[in-house]
Amino acid sequence: MAEIKDPENTIIVELKDGNVVIELLPDVAPKHAERMKELARAGEYDNVCFHRVIDGFMAQTGDVANGDMEDGFNLRMAGTGGSSLPNLPAEFSKLPHDRGTLGAARSANPDSANSQFFINFGDNHFLNGQYTVYGRVIEGMEHVDAITRGEPPANPDRMISVKVAADV
Repeated sequence: MAEIKDPENTIIVELKDGNVVIELLPDVAPKHAERMKELARAGEYDNVCFHRVIDGFMAQTGDVANGDMEDGFNLRMAGTGGSSLPNLPAEFSKLPHDRGTLGAARSANPDSANSQFFINFGDNHFLNGQYTVYGRVIEGMEHVDAITRGEPPANPDRMISVKVAADV
């Protein structure tokens, strides 16, 4: 297991193949880190699918409004919703979108991030300065790499559970 230096700012995502450990970066993007912990603690991310997974690019999830539905209509809607909480202002930084970093998904409006996030499969530096980076995978990237591809995937993988390490 990866060494968890700050359990309050570490997220454990259970996937079908194993756990992904994410170190949040509250010093870089405090509002985004806090939102992820709030939604994880409320169980909002549990059973939410990866609705947009592009090989060589990223795996996107976190649509807590639509991403836990099993039927085809709602799966097609996954990616269009967020949480019941207000949108977050952009927290851009100099941190690059390297492999394993966590980015806040949003619409064309930079201040529209809410609950959705993506994990970069590779170095996606063309995203630098345009999307908030607020975490990085410190263990289990091989499980992220194994997520089923598609937009949306025919049988999407899901986050079985998402917990704050301090609570486990």
